[in-house]
Amino acid sequence: MTLGELGRSDDWRDRADAGHSLAGFAEMPEAVEPLLGLVLDPGDTFVTRRTAEGLLRRKDRAGLTIVASALAIANDNHADYIHTAIFDVFSIFSDDLDEALRLCDEMSGDTDERVARGARRLHESLAEIDPVLRPA
Repeated sequence: MTLGELGRSDDWRDRADAGHSLAGFAEMPEAVEPLLGLVLDPGDTFVTRRTAEGLLRRKDRAGLTIVASALAIANDNHADYIHTAIFDVFSIFSDDLDEALRLCDEMSGDTDERVARGARRLHESLAEIDPVLRPA
């Protein structure tokens, strides 16, 4: 079974596993739409959180772009779970948070309005975090 097939499973656990695993391929164009679908999973918000967390743990533009795109169109319920994933990933190290904020600043000028709007929303969420560890 491929990750794409797993991501379309009726079982929320399979979809969550697929989203988390597929996040490792976020830079591949063919992974973007399935990942967006899993971040905005209509059947279970655990799938949303697990996929968003996998994408955010990449700590790169590819992962942040997909999360931003999802945030731009997410309903309040999905947005809450995405924000929880954002906090879980970026509340520890200030260096990781600073880099994510920098990338969001860049992405807020993206030519794709959905990415730009979502990047601004993601930046707002990140800006509320006070990380635990800062450089000495």
